[in-house]
This record gives sequence, C-alpha cells and structure tokens, in this order.
Amino acid sequence: MKTISNKSKIVFLSTFPPTQCGIATYTQDTIKGITDVYGKSISCEICELVKEPAAAPKHAYTLNTTNREEYAKIAEEINADENVKLVHIQHEFGLFSGNYGDYLLDFLNVLKKPVTYTFHSVIPNPNNELRDFVKLLMSYSNAGFVMTNRSKEILVNDYEIDEKIITCVPHGTHIVIYETPENAKEKFGIQDRMVLSTFGLLGEGKNIETGLQALPKIIEKAPNALYLIIGKTHPNLIKDGVDTYRDKLEGIVADLNLKDNVRFINEYLDTDELLEYLKATDIYMFTSKDPNQAVSGTFAYAMSCACPIVASKIPHTKEVLTPDSGILVDIGDVDQFAEAAIKLIADENLRNEMGINGFTKMRASSWENAAITHMNTYKKLIEKPAEIKHSYPPIQLRHVKKMTTDLGIIQFSKISIPDLDSGYTLDDNARALVAFCMHYKLTQDKDDLGYILIYLDFILRCQKPKGNFINYVDQENREHIEQNAEVNLEDSNARAIWALGTVVSMTDILPEAIVKKASKCLLNSLKWAENIQSPRSIGFATKGLYLYHTAVPNLYIAAIINKLNAKLLANYEDHASEEWKWFENYLTYGNGVLPESMLYAYLVTNKPVYKKVAMDSLDFLLSKTFVNKNFKVISNNGWYHKDSEPQEYGEQPIDVSYTIQTLNSFYKAFSIPEYKHKMKKAFDWFLGKNHLNQIMYNPVSGGGYDGLEKENVNLNQGAESTVCYLTARLIMENLKMSDTKVIPLIKSRSGVAINS
Repeated sequence: MKTISNKSKIVFLSTFPPTQCGIATYTQDTIKGITDVYGKSISCEICELVKEPAAAPKHAYTLNTTNREEYAKIAEEINADENVKLVHIQHEFGLFSGNYGDYLLDFLNVLKKPVTYTFHSVIPNPNNELRDFVKLLMSYSNAGFVMTNRSKEILVNDYEIDEKIITCVPHGTHIVIYETPENAKEKFGIQDRMVLSTFGLLGEGKNIETGLQALPKIIEKAPNALYLIIGKTHPNLIKDGVDTYRDKLEGIVADLNLKDNVRFINEYLDTDELLEYLKATDIYMFTSKDPNQAVSGTFAYAMSCACPIVASKIPHTKEVLTPDSGILVDIGDVDQFAEAAIKLIADENLRNEMGINGFTKMRASSWENAAITHMNTYKKLIEKPAEIKHSYPPIQLRHVKKMTTDLGIIQFSKISIPDLDSGYTLDDNARALVAFCMHYKLTQDKDDLGYILIYLDFILRCQKPKGNFINYVDQENREHIEQNAEVNLEDSNARAIWALGTVVSMTDILPEAIVKKASKCLLNSLKWAENIQSPRSIGFATKGLYLYHTAVPNLYIAAIINKLNAKLLANYEDHASEEWKWFENYLTYGNGVLPESMLYAYLVTNKPVYKKVAMDSLDFLLSKTFVNKNFKVISNNGWYHKDSEPQEYGEQPIDVSYTIQTLNSFYKAFSIPEYKHKMKKAFDWFLGKNHLNQIMYNPVSGGGYDGLEKENVNLNQGAESTVCYLTARLIMENLKMSDTKVIPLIKSRSGVAINS
C-alpha cells in the first residue's frame, strides 16, 4: 500500500516496530527526527525487511528478505516513484539473506535512485571476502554513515573506504526535561531506594549476570539498593515458550538471596516510560560483554538521561565515556563493577556532576541533531537540495510557565530547573509580558491572561514614585535589594515601557482592567522616558510609545518619540560614514532595535530623514549579520568594533530574536520580500542552521538554550533565552499564517500607523 504525497521521499530499508529489535527502533527514531525537523518538505517511507510478510502490509514497501526474486522487484517499484529521491539502507549483515547478506546486491543492481547506508556493524580485521563485499556495497554509493569515530577508522583503514564519504552520526538520543533522580523516583514510589538499572532486549550479550553477581558487595554498602532490569528477553531467544536466559537470571537472584534488591520489569516499554525510569536511576550498569560491539543505543539513552554510568569497555563506551561522566571497567569483572558502583554510591555530588556532564555531552546527539547531520549528507546526494526546508516546531509554553511563580518569571535556570536564588528582573518580566500578549493575540487562550497579569503586576511593583523602575527583586524576601544600584537601569526601564505599550495596543481584545493598569503605569513613566540617553534604551522605549500611540493617539507621546529619536539621529550623524552606517562605533547586542526605532519615528512623524536612516542602518546591519547567504549572530566575545574584524562564537538567542522582530516591523511597513526571506533565515539559527548544526531549543518544553559557543551549546534555559525564542517562534507563526496576504502599515490622518 503506497502513500500519496507530493513531497520528496526518502525510503528506508529496515526492520520497523512492532518488530522488537534495536535497528527497528533506531529507524523509527531516525525518521521521527527527520520528520520533526524537515517534515515540511520531506516524507519518509519504509521498505520493511521481513522473513514472513504480513497479509496486510502497513508500509509503502515490504521486502521478504528470504525471497531472492523480491530484491529486484522492490527496486523496480521504488524506481517507479518519481518522488523518491534517496534510499537509505540500515545495514546489518544478518538482515539480508545470502553470504554476508549478498542478496542485497540484486536490489542495488536494479535500483536507479541514489543510495546510502548506516552500518550498524563494522567488523575489524576482516577477511578478504568480507572486506571485498563491503567495498562492493560502497561502490554503489557516495555516502555512508557510522555511529562512532572508531567505526569510521575501521572502514578507512581495514576496508580501504574513502574517509570523505563516511559521516559519523552518533547514536541518536531523546531530549528529556532534566530532573534529579530524587524527583523522578517519586513517579514509581521508589524514592527511598538507591536505584541501579539496565535496560534493553535481554540476551547473553547483555551479560546481566555480571551486575547481579556484583550486587551482594553493593548491598553491603547500600542495603537499600534496587537493581531494575528493564526489558523483555529478545524474542528470537524464547523457544517453545521457554525463556532460558531469564530463567538463568532469576536463578542467580534466588541463589544470592537478592529478591528484595532486584526487580525485573519484563516489558517492552514505550519510549516515554523508559526515559522516566532512566531519569530515576542513580547508577546505570552497562554490562555488555561483546568487545567488538560498535555502538549501544541503551548506553547512549542512559547517558542522555543524566545517569552516571559504570560501563564495560567496548568501542562505543571507550570513545564516549570520559572520567567526568562515568567509570569504565573490564568486561565481566564483577569486582570492578562492584567497586565502581560503591564509589558512586558513596559520593552524591560525584553522581550529580557525572550525570549532568553526560546529559550535556549527549545533547548534541539528539534525534533532531542527528536528523540535521543526516540531511547535510543527503543534500549532497539528491536532486534540488534547496527545496528541503526546516519545519517549525509546535509552540510550547511548558518551560516558560515552569519558570513563572506568583511573583513573576525567574531569571535563571540550571539546565531546566528554575534557579529560585537568581531572583526576578524587570527585563525578563517585560519580555515575558510581550511574549504572552503575542500568544494571546494569536490564540485567544484565556490561560494566558493569568500570566499577563503576573508579569504586568511585577512591572507595577517595580515602578518608583518618579515613574522610573527598579530592576531586581529577591526571591527570598521579595524586596528590592542592592543589585538595583549596581546595574545600568535605562535598558530595563525602557523594556518595561515597550511591554506596557504592547498591552495597551491590544485594547480591543484584552480585558479593560488589564489595559487600564498598563496605561496608567506607562503614563506615569513619561517624565522619566523623555530624558533617556542610551541608544538601545531609546529604541525600546520608542517601541512601547509607538504601540501605545497606535491605540491611543497622543500628541505628548508623539513629541517624546520625536525628541528621543532626534537624539538617536544625532548619534548616527556623529558616528556614521560611507562604510559604517551606524549609531555607534561598535555593534553589540540587540542591534536591530536602533533602526526599528527610526522606523517608528518615521511612521509617527513622517520625517523623511528618519526613514532614510532606518533603511540605511538596517541595510548596514544586515550586511554584517547575513554573510554568504547565512545568518551569523554578532558575537558577545568582544563584539564587533569599527575598523576591526568581527569576533567568532559567543552567540545568544536574544540577538536572533531582535533581528527577527526588527525585520518583521520593516516587512509590515514596506512589504519588501527580502525582509521576510531574511526572517526565515534568521529563525533557522534556532532550528540548527548554525556552526554546530544543533537546535537551540528544547522541543519537549519550549525552553530556549542560553548560548551557542565554539564547541558546545549552553543548555541552561533561562528566562531571557526562553522568552526570546518564544517571541521569535510566535512571529514566524504569524508570518506563516499571513504568507498569502501582506497587510502593510499606512498612515491615518492623526499620524498613527494603522493596518489597512
């Protein structure tokens, strides 16, 4: 049964669930990652590898691997679909019939589509026959994938494969919301236990008996130890209903009197429940005994769930598990397993550090990031790769709500756990107020109103009698403390005005009481606002004043906008030259708000000079941030100074978000398609179009990662980064909804810009 689709298709030759095997699950997760990231333009189909075809096949293609005639037949069927652009074979020698699975050659000889492989087994020191067969497989393709650098080395050195056509994609992992084992254990009622675990389809290769034999020594030090053995026995090992391997393990439990310390979870758990068990694990026991095992998905999953690990030395663990995230031991050495586990049991801080280090390291290998790496290689093989577009993830408020208390949004987060000690800032609550107003305008979700009130009340709380604001509130005492005197408050004050103006601009849909609160607060701030000096503060204040003015035309506010932007214009005239059309001698953070301020001044006053400077300065900024058709954030590592080269790395979501906000404002004003195109390019930075090819958000919670560094992503999800990502995502959603119709801003007789 073939599916009907006009999208480009990738066909995967693989086993697939409900078949219970690692490759089936791997393929399912690979396809989900690709679909989540590129489903807008790519469709994935399965050619299921079976030995006994079902009466009603569920997938586009089914290949009976024991029937040699079917290999060529299936290739012809795939050739007949012009939408199929690539065939990706999940290769394991035992999946295909013949000598080393050489029936597969019948398929390859007929196939006319580009082909690639993921090699799940890479056998070192091959005999001549095996080496020649693998070389022959690769002769049909210009690309192949492996999951470890060691596997790549073996293909290059032992099989004489060109290293340029081998891409290493670490085994994918699921992104989870980080939590401590103490919290995760509560779901299972085991919070009083020291939890060790292992999981997977059980069989002799798992060598679970080593962990069981180490357990008596572990119990001496930790009588509350509980060893969870999660997973069914591999179905191929159960003969006539007899589960010999599990019977053996249960015999060991009985002989060693471990019944109170071992729990078999004899189920093939769905992914979400499995990940919850791993998050509840204090120590993960990886006991595999195959010295040539190239890769282990169970090991990767455990590490990605912040499990400190005691692991057998196999190629995968030796390559990935460093001393800061776990302990390597010799295969089958019971004493070493016991000693390593006891060391971790005795040191809670060490366990926590190892867990976080592993969690951080494995985030790069998420299925979403694996999809990006796969696609970068696919694009070299398929026709018209430019047609492949990123998909936008669902709008997700889970983390921003988690960061919000009855007082406001908390400033920082340790990974995904709100850091109450960091307190609350006016900056963050102003940004959050803007974002929730945008979300409410998009969705009319009544639940948003409670959050809008929280953030608005925080701003009101911070306002001083003279109309200006303090920036910091302490969590413990909920008092305004010394930190307020130590920071430049103009920017945060101006952001408060931006947020208040946003509320007032939505007078047609927000409850009257909320709008009145915001309006009164903003009007009280005007005496302070008209004396703002710093360029970015002028920009943020202008945004808020302009939004207020769109809803409630006010000559005094129009005059303040003109006064502030006359200062900004003077800055421009002092610093701009033919090669440097900017307001300062450097580009730092939030640069887009400066040309945006000029735009709003023009829309209110109709002065041509404001429009010219708005357009010229924006063009200059875009020339520095869109280089070689790619978006590049101004680095916070020294910024970008006039007459010097731009700094590298140190990129933050706030600048991506402000770029998108600015382009959106200019696009609404002038309907220039290039602005819309650049908005999409900039948002792609969040989706993995950056120098690390990694997504910059948590797709489960909507948390925004704090920064993109040279070699890693900062996985902390503070208020600023999370709200900036959310704001950008909401703008892109509005853009998507209005793609077919642009509504330009025009002037009313009062000078207020309104929608036509």
